[in-house]
Amino acid sequence: MKIPVGIIDDHQLFLKSLGLMLSSFDNYAVVIEAVNGKELQQKLQTTEILPQIILLDVNMPVMSGVETATWLRVNYPGIKVVALSVNDTDKAIIGMIRAGCCAYLLKDIHPNELEKALDEINLKGFYNADAGNINYRRLLMYEDKNDPQYITEKEKQFLQFACLEMNYKQIADAMSVAERTVDGYRESLFTKLGVHSRIGLILEALKRDLVKLK
Repeated sequence: MKIPVGIIDDHQLFLKSLGLMLSSFDNYAVVIEAVNGKELQQKLQTTEILPQIILLDVNMPVMSGVETATWLRVNYPGIKVVALSVNDTDKAIIGMIRAGCCAYLLKDIHPNELEKALDEINLKGFYNADAGNINYRRLLMYEDKNDPQYITEKEKQFLQFACLEMNYKQIADAMSVAERTVDGYRESLFTKLGVHSRIGLILEALKRDLVKLK
């Protein structure tokens, strides 16, 4: 049986094109299409089959992506919500993850990568493009202080701030350290967690329960 998917996007040409693409994948079937969060709310109340995964545009009229994702998290917590956007700014990405999204994909993603992402989201509940080559040893929380992969308390504090809509200068001010010290925390964590971007860092930190979103 194919996995039911929903698509929410106010650009109808993209909406229909993405729907056709998803329908060409072996394991997925589109059961809901909507142009904004309000229309999604109405369709979820009448649909016979709830989507297990929803691909959600970030910038929409009527209800923004953040508002829609937040509503879904409260009212349909079993649905995995995936942000889909052309916007790759830290503010947009962090806002959608804090709203409950389990992945953040850009609209220029290759179809093969999209299918891979959906497969991982279905199986694991999240997808982090940065972390594709992480070995199994890194899936543990690092508590051995003699282990070079050990994450320090300062690094954990930095991770918590990194999940907020703060730039690195603001994080440095909040931690009462120099910006270059924050840069050091970031680069160290990139290596330890096997990622190369802030979004990858946040997703890995959430996956390993190193931080909690409030």
